Amino acid sequence: MKDVLDDIERWRNEGRRVALATVIDVRGSGPRGPGATMAVSEDGEVAGSVSGGCVEGAVVTEALEVLAAGSPRMCTFGYSDDEAFAVGLTCGGTISLFVEPLNW
Repeated sequence: MKDVLDDIERWRNEGRRVALATVIDVRGSGPRGPGATMAVSEDGEVAGSVSGGCVEGAVVTEALEVLAAGSPRMCTFGYSDDEAFAVGLTCGGTISLFVEPLNW
């Protein structure tokens, strides 16, 4: 989380909306552990990482949808998930994320 705070503060000062994705569970082998965080600004700028790069694009899409809806959601990516496999989550595990809009 600490690695994204400067970007979150900058986006806040610029009046931009931000969503935060946090790894809450890893089953099997996973690229990043619980607590790994990625922030996404409303225009798609990214800070941090939840998967070391393998599902970041899909997480950005989820974050932008959360900002549009204004409500948080859970999402899961795993080896058997066609989308996760397509974007590169081939480590054999499953990661669960909580994606939430940050409200100033």
